[in-house]
Amino acid sequence: MWTVYVLRSLKSNKRYVGMTQNLTHRLQQHNSGKSKFTSGHMPWVIIYTENHPSTEAARKREKYLKSAAGRKFLDQNCAGSLPD
Repeated sequence: MWTVYVLRSLKSNKRYVGMTQNLTHRLQQHNSGKSKFTSGHMPWVIIYTENHPSTEAARKREKYLKSAAGRKFLDQNCAGSLPD
């Protein structure tokens, strides 16, 4: 099972879309500076997830969520997802 996930930076309010088979471990990597892009924007919180049965399905969805239409989808479906 693959998880497509969306993170939001509590520091810069940037969004990051990725995929993994171990979401807990991957979030720890993002929040410990082991990912080049996300290291300058820590801490990160999960704001959206989807499970997919295959790498191909997850990669296709990840690509969509990074597109203009996907960003619009996330804007509409993840509004108010940040903790206070």
